[in-house]
Amino acid sequence: MFIRWAVFTACRTPYTPAMTELTPVDVLGPLDRLRAIMARLRDPESGCAWDRAQTAGTIVPFTLEEAYELADVIARDEGEVADTRELRDELGDLLFQVVFQARIAEEAGRFDLDDVARAIGDKLVRRHPHVFADVEHASDAEREAAWEADKARERADRAQTSAMDDIPLALPALSRAVKSQRRAARLGFDWDDPAPVVAKIHEELAEVQEAVDQGEAEARIAEEVGDVLFAVSNWARHLGVDPEGALRGSTRKFEARFRHMEALAAARGEPLGALDFAAQETLYQEARRRERQPYDESETKDPR
Repeated sequence: MFIRWAVFTACRTPYTPAMTELTPVDVLGPLDRLRAIMARLRDPESGCAWDRAQTAGTIVPFTLEEAYELADVIARDEGEVADTRELRDELGDLLFQVVFQARIAEEAGRFDLDDVARAIGDKLVRRHPHVFADVEHASDAEREAAWEADKARERADRAQTSAMDDIPLALPALSRAVKSQRRAARLGFDWDDPAPVVAKIHEELAEVQEAVDQGEAEARIAEEVGDVLFAVSNWARHLGVDPEGALRGSTRKFEARFRHMEALAAARGEPLGALDFAAQETLYQEARRRERQPYDESETKDPR
């Protein structure tokens, strides 16, 4: 979208940057240009009807979607020119969401984008006294404890008394599980090594099977399956693995293999859906073997 002029009304809230009545967008710096475009989109008389209709709540799903799209691009980024362009564009899409929220708050006289940037800058300086002040920590553990103490003070200022109080409900389930486990671990509620976690996984699996065998209600079985997933995410945390990223990677791998299965079936003139499970499994194993072939060849190649 090309917008040459951003028009601002004469009556502004104290939070709106001072600009002329008619500001040429093209002469502004990149961030000010983006803010001017956002203001024009939200203009009550000449803006975009869709953008004007949005509230802080209605754009949250779009913000989450943009964050997931950025994560996907980063996971697939191999440093190519096309990857660089896509990464830049997705970062821009996410930045736009921040600018959008800041503009809505600015119109309500609450804060603006400068206040947002100032607040996060202040927080980063406050939480890194070992970088921006003369504080020294004897170990990583001491530095982590100081970080957590600062966050605890922030929760107390917001009248939040539990370590679980500010864990976002909108986080993906696996990420939220790990975050709650880390919070508990910082207060000492954690196993010292992964072995007991593995035993817990087996225990939870047995409870799922028991619920199934006894014909328990679907809600009860779902609860037991949730316990398994929680335990597995805890194991991943102990192993230093991000379960959300690991599952995302495994899903991408499955999708690639399934596409390969479809291609193999099509090459033989057989729709994949027309094959029975045994034949499909054979194709899956073939796709898996071909996927690993480059690795196998590199392992056996003469290093000279």
